[in-house]
Amino acid sequence: MDTKMAPEAEGEERAAQPETPVSNPQTDTGKPPSYSMMEPKMRRIYGEFYREIYFSEAKHLDTKTQELISIAASLVAKCQGCIEGHLKKAMAAGATREEISETISIACAINAAAVIDLTDVAASNMNINLFPSDGPRFKA
Repeated sequence: MDTKMAPEAEGEERAAQPETPVSNPQTDTGKPPSYSMMEPKMRRIYGEFYREIYFSEAKHLDTKTQELISIAASLVAKCQGCIEGHLKKAMAAGATREEISETISIACAINAAAVIDLTDVAASNMNINLFPSDGPRFKA
């Protein structure tokens, strides 16, 4: 597991602070580490949730599949640290460049569909029909 520890709260023992992934660990720039705005109790809860998803013996998806899904979700969520971390983990789990490319393409398609959905709702709410159509959305 290549995650990093969340910073320990003052007075807490190391054993009480579970391992939590960090997307932007503190650097020499003096910027605060990831999770610095989240109280220790909530960091622990998040860490438990994260470990249950990715490291539980009861998980149903293999690691490579989990990481490919995580890449797509990270792209749509616009989480830079997540994208980089899950790309590294997917490659370590054996994901091919073609699988990664297809994952990115799926994320693009889903994000584009979200734009269409938002504009469809707006058009419906505003009773706008700029380009009327009576046929299917996609033609071969």
